Order: sequence, then structure tokens, then C-alpha cells
Amino acid sequence: MLISLLVPCYNEEESLPILYEALCKVMQECSQYNFELILVNDGSKDKTISVMRDLASKDSRIRYISFSRNFGKEAAMYAGLSAAKGDWVGLLDADMQDPPSLLPQMFEMLSADECDVVATRRVSRKGEPPIRSFFARRFYRLINRFTDVEIVDGARDFRVMTRPVVDAILSLSERQRFSKGIFAWVGFRTKWLEYENVERVAGETKWSFWKLFLYAIEGIVSFTTAPLRIATLTGFILSFASFCYLLYYFIYAVISQIWKERPGYPSLLSFVLFIGGMILLALGIIGEYLAKTYLEIKQRPLYVIAEDNKKDKDKEQDEK
Repeated sequence: MLISLLVPCYNEEESLPILYEALCKVMQECSQYNFELILVNDGSKDKTISVMRDLASKDSRIRYISFSRNFGKEAAMYAGLSAAKGDWVGLLDADMQDPPSLLPQMFEMLSADECDVVATRRVSRKGEPPIRSFFARRFYRLINRFTDVEIVDGARDFRVMTRPVVDAILSLSERQRFSKGIFAWVGFRTKWLEYENVERVAGETKWSFWKLFLYAIEGIVSFTTAPLRIATLTGFILSFASFCYLLYYFIYAVISQIWKERPGYPSLLSFVLFIGGMILLALGIIGEYLAKTYLEIKQRPLYVIAEDNKKDKDKEQDEK
């Protein structure tokens, strides 16, 4: 049986050799399986591609794919899954926050034939900034309330999947991808393996608070239309409230015989600003969905490959 291990990389020149040594130990421990290691260079600005070339020259099991620029982790994962030929496909990060030592246990759980996916989740967020952990938990609660699929709090991309699961994921060809939602949407029998949070072995995180915020919006917009419904409901409530206020003022004016305009500029200005803000919010929500539609209909590729050692070798052999 062939197992493909996929590792997306962005500026991981320091951590990649450490990860490779850890994976070699895993592959030696699980010698009953055959392995291929797929490294995807997501337009790194450091010497990550040089490290990949060096590792590939020493180990024939390694295939590396290098993008022409940074296309994002989602594109890197899709490229790796497309290239994977294994009966099982494992996905993990290069920074060692996804402990390779868990892989033998994951293989054992999957070989029991009681599930199609062995996924991992963190039971703690030790080492993360408190504000980041707070907003992350709020995000999972929010998206699970609005979507039809359940995204487990603390779920990682670190998982091992059978071939039917990988094929199902690849069949979803949207350009704006949110893998945690896609993993949940395709379904299949999933077992969860819990572990304590592990800090990066080297380098710095690529996820700023702003990037995480945009990624959260991406996830919500990709898997639910609830924000559009909320905007519609808010507009209906405000329109109904305005009608009730107008009716009240009309009845009050008839009873009190007050027909001339009464002072109330501050309250009127506040009300107009509030309505204007709600209109802009609703337009912004609509704009998010229109932007996603605009990007999808362009049908641009998810990524552009600048270098692929396996295809380059095959091309050289064909030329000879």
C-alpha cells in the first residue's frame, strides 16, 4: 500500500529538515507501507526550494512542486492532493505543530477499517495570544450556528484520508477554498485524535490577526448564505419600525392637532446615520458574495507551477 504525505511549505527552510528527519523515523517505523513525500513550495522567499531540491536529490521518495508565486495554503494543499498517488493521503504542516509522531497511531486507526478519515484537533491553545484564542472559539461557534456542516473547534488540517475522500475533495473545484469546511462538507466516517498544542519548531507564524480575520470571513461566506438573510431581516425590521413610528406620529399629530415640524435635529441625525450604516453593512455583505462570484466565474487556475521535479525528470527522459 502506498501512502502519500503532503506538506505545504512557505518560508520553512529552518523547519523542513527537522520535519524530514521526523518523517524518516515514521516511515522506518511503518516499513510495511510504501511512502511518497510531496512537498509544495508556496512561493517561499527564503531558501525553502533549495532545501527541497537537496532533499529530493538524496531521497527518491520525495516529489516537490514549486509555485511561481505565493498562492496561499489552500492552493498548496489542492496541488499536493492532485499530485498524490497514494491509497491513503496524509496532510500535515512543516512547522512540526502537527506532530509526525502521531502518524503511526493514525495509520493504525485507519487500517482498522472503522473510518475513512483520521483527523486531529487541539484540546488546548497553549502558547497562542489570548485574544486570538478568544476570537477563534467565537468563530467556530458562529460558523457552526449558521452552516449545515459541523466544523469541530480546534480542528487541524492534519489528517490521514482514504482515496475516496481525497477524490471527493478534489471534485470540489471552487477557487475560493476553505478546507476545514470542505473536509466537513464531503462527510465520510471520521475519527478524531486529540492532542495538546505544540509550538513551532523554528521560524515565525505566517498568520497575522488580519489574515485570520479574512480567512474567517472566507469560511462563513463559502458555506452559508445566513449573512444575506440577516441583512434582509434587519432591513425588514427597520422598515417595519419606521412605519410604526410614522403611524404613531400621525395619530399623535391628529389628536394633539400638531401639524408643524417639531424640533429634533439630533435624534433625526442619529436615526439617519444608523439607517445609513445598516445600508452600508448590507451592501458590504452583498459585495462579499458578489466578489466571490466574480472570482469564480473567471475560471483562473488555483496555482501556477514553476518547477516540478517528477515532471521535469519525465520530460528529460522523453527528450532523450
